[in-house]
Amino acid sequence: MAQRTQNYQNHTRNFALFHYVALPILALNFLNAVRHLYYSPDRHNIWEVVVAIGLLSLAVSARVMAVTVQDRVIRLEMQLRLARVLPPAMVPDIAKLKRNQFVALRFASDSELPELVREVCDGRLATPKDIKQRVKDWQADWLRA
Repeated sequence: MAQRTQNYQNHTRNFALFHYVALPILALNFLNAVRHLYYSPDRHNIWEVVVAIGLLSLAVSARVMAVTVQDRVIRLEMQLRLARVLPPAMVPDIAKLKRNQFVALRFASDSELPELVREVCDGRLATPKDIKQRVKDWQADWLRA
């Protein structure tokens, strides 16, 4: 089977069970609870809205926590990788990088990392989008949460 290729245009990941099943169902449940409250404002329907908000908040916060942990792991992985591939004079620059910059740099090959880090530290690449668009030899990350 041919291996898929990943690039800037297709690198984002939607987790189908979350993005297309759980989140829409919980959002519709919230809207339905608000509709019930609108037509019949009583304690039961107020409680339905409260529970719907809680469930929606639970789903969103679980996703945010998973992505935050993933980003922390990527940051650690990239700190180790950069310490290995950067010239000794640039190793102190690792401490200047922000979490979102580490996340964007993970797609770059080892050979292009020094130049990209230099451009990030010089302020020429300000956003993760800028960094990702400059990557020439895209290293796929199929394990993103």
